Amino acid sequence: MSHSPSTAASPKLFQHRRILLINGPNLNLLGLREPHIYGHTTLQDIEQRLTATAHAQNIELISIQSNHEGELVDAVQHHGILADAEDLIDAVIINPAAFTHTSIALRDALLGINKPFIEVHLSNIHSREPFRSHSYFSDKAVGVICGLGHLGYDMALSYLLQQDEDK
Repeated sequence: MSHSPSTAASPKLFQHRRILLINGPNLNLLGLREPHIYGHTTLQDIEQRLTATAHAQNIELISIQSNHEGELVDAVQHHGILADAEDLIDAVIINPAAFTHTSIALRDALLGINKPFIEVHLSNIHSREPFRSHSYFSDKAVGVICGLGHLGYDMALSYLLQQDEDK
């Protein structure tokens, strides 16, 4: 018996049970740098909170932050397609920071691994300087969360976890 596409069960999002959390340049300074814009929560606080949430759902969160574009591209390629099968990721949460407006290389790396990703920004990039409103990622992202501070990361993770439960 065959199933029509509308009744066939779609595969679960999480086959490998891993999410890659990417944070771009200067995010290592969260809590110190321009707290009136980015808040007082540190990147370590965010990573620890997300790791605990993911762990409670039997998901491994792999976190990377770098001020160097090539290091982030290497991480996307490695975890997305080059690693052994047991080390591959299922999805990405990315705050590209300043690379949002400049990095075609990071965009191409994400497209090359063919994994869903959510773009997160602490501030509302559309209410800041005009050059910040353009993103090389938004048109390919599953969703974009901006302006909700550190809670945007939790929302992205919650969405991915819910997508897996809904399948």
